[in-house]
Amino acid sequence: MTSLEFTSQVQKISLTLRPAAMNLTRDADDAKDLVQETLLKALLNKDKFKAGTNLKAWLYTIMRNTFINNYNKITKRSSNIDSTEYFQYFNTDQNYITHNGATSDFVVRDINEAISSLGTDYRTPFMMYYIGYKYMEIAEKLQIPIGTVKNRIHIARKDLKAALQVYAPVGASAATDAAEILED
Repeated sequence: MTSLEFTSQVQKISLTLRPAAMNLTRDADDAKDLVQETLLKALLNKDKFKAGTNLKAWLYTIMRNTFINNYNKITKRSSNIDSTEYFQYFNTDQNYITHNGATSDFVVRDINEAISSLGTDYRTPFMMYYIGYKYMEIAEKLQIPIGTVKNRIHIARKDLKAALQVYAPVGASAATDAAEILED
């Protein structure tokens, strides 16, 4: 097989490498890098490819081994970090830090009042979602359709945003700032 034939076949197969790289990396940019690195290794080592064997399988093997090698490098690098030197410079003396809890107390009180002002039909699904329940779990526990759960949570958020509009930063829309307060 000539270099030109080999390169054209690799180029045709390269389109099918991207989805497999995506499965391995779970990131679009990392998948592109993995495919590029695979193609580079294949072209540099074309003399090691035996004509008549499965080129696609050979490329997938190169890609898988490259991914495994990169993964091993990353895990070795991140597991050997000694942070003791970093922490010696860390100021842990609480005497240097002052906190003004008054503002946060007002915010928390207002958020709790706004949540309390919601009707039970809206407050219960909203709080369950806020705690970490999934929509399906809330629907099962409350024995209501999942669409109703989503609608009630949406209405609760909208009402809370309106009630907490006073905490909106200057120049920001009421929807964005109240959402930030609720997410914190």
